[in-house]
Amino acid sequence: MFDKLGTPWRARSDAATVTRQSLIAILLLGLLLGFAFQGTRGLWSPDEGRYVDGAVQMLDSGDLLAPAYSPEQPNFSKPPLTYWVIAASLETFGRNTAAARAPFALAFAATLLLLYAMGRQLVPERPWLPVLVYACAPFPFLAANIISTDAFLCLFEALALLGFLRAAFGTDPAWGRRWVLLTWLGFGLAFLTKGPPGLIPLLAIVPFVLLRDGWRGLGRLFAPAGLAVFLLVGGSWYVLAMLRYPWLLHYFLHREVYDRMFTAVQQRHPGPFGWIVVYVPTLVLGSLPWWPMLLGRKSRAALAEDWREARRRRHGPEQFLLLWLLLPLLVFCLVQSRLPLYILPLFLPLSLLLALALRRRVVPGSAAQKLALGLWIVALLAVKASAAWLAHPAADNRLAAQQLAALAKNHAYRSVVFVENTALGYDIEEQTPWGLRLYLGKTIYGIAWRKPQAEAALCRVLRRHGPALLALDSALQPETAEAAIAGCGLHGAIRIGAWRQRTLILVGG
Repeated sequence: MFDKLGTPWRARSDAATVTRQSLIAILLLGLLLGFAFQGTRGLWSPDEGRYVDGAVQMLDSGDLLAPAYSPEQPNFSKPPLTYWVIAASLETFGRNTAAARAPFALAFAATLLLLYAMGRQLVPERPWLPVLVYACAPFPFLAANIISTDAFLCLFEALALLGFLRAAFGTDPAWGRRWVLLTWLGFGLAFLTKGPPGLIPLLAIVPFVLLRDGWRGLGRLFAPAGLAVFLLVGGSWYVLAMLRYPWLLHYFLHREVYDRMFTAVQQRHPGPFGWIVVYVPTLVLGSLPWWPMLLGRKSRAALAEDWREARRRRHGPEQFLLLWLLLPLLVFCLVQSRLPLYILPLFLPLSLLLALALRRRVVPGSAAQKLALGLWIVALLAVKASAAWLAHPAADNRLAAQQLAALAKNHAYRSVVFVENTALGYDIEEQTPWGLRLYLGKTIYGIAWRKPQAEAALCRVLRRHGPALLALDSALQPETAEAAIAGCGLHGAIRIGAWRQRTLILVGG
């Protein structure tokens, strides 16, 4: 029996079985690596606590439009999709660390499935190899255990680039319309996750399409239907939020775009060489053990032959993957806000490039390679377990909550207010342990004491959300805060001890 293309039905059935088995194996691998010890480690400040606090605030307030640290402090540094996903998980599975991290393990597994789909397009003889490279590289593996926007950004960029790769290198010469729509759906979700950084792959897509297909190719890429999908998915929240808060457009353009790109206000490895400190170790160590496999003489000769063949084809997938890796990396090196997780999505093209280079070296039936891979996976899980059980830094919000609860166990309070000796709102965002909210069940506030109207802000919080436990910066005199509390018309402030060099003051509502 043959189908319309002349393919034997038995061959098609065998291929479908292999694909199904591969997908099951990939899903099991992703779930194992993603969920192992996922809820064991407490939330670490600042980012993990901040995102979970924002999700809890959404649940408590019922306001899903405006992310916020507390009822008094909105937080528009990121779009809301990450908060929505965490909030949905907390609502479904309970307010605990495992529920907060579960979506990130699922995002990791889903990213592996999308990489397999890309592998079927670009590495058809070894479509599972990009999955192994990505899943077993230390950086993507460890990133799946970190609560941030980047795991979801990586997932949605993978969705967008799967659509583009199928459209650009698939069998449909006119570019399948559905794949272009998938591209813009992915970019819309990425934009709703992290804003403009979600569109960075376009820096590679646009010049590649222009060079290969000209302006007509760009017209197919920027099809009106695709742009409509992007605007609907990625832009609707921005419109609604700016209608409620007209000042948001200036905030987005000035604080979240200009400051991050051109100033050192966030102190995230700025300067001409900060990128070396952050990105070089991330790429070199984070992609082990794969790139050392290319250093042998035979491997280097095979790699050189592959690239000579790729150059002869012109505008092939290898050239696009290089653009996808290098052009965004150049941008990340130039901007003045630099963190390792920013380049997590670049491990997608890196994994595909490594898979192309290693497809002759990795042999499915090799017992030695299987043993080596199994030992490597055990080592990765051991590192993750060690971080969960042995690492207890000061940034651990669960540990901090246990200490604070022990000191205040005989006192009733509804909120915890951290008063910092600063005038910068950014310091409040970074220094306040927002993750305490998950463990204490109390609303967390941050007050910049040297900021104008700080005393008025403190009075407002104490009146509306008291009784409150104040945790004063060690640089502030308790008498100063007590005088401000008295000025609010509140009495009965009691010092109940010290916590991490902070004076604790209980104030009635």
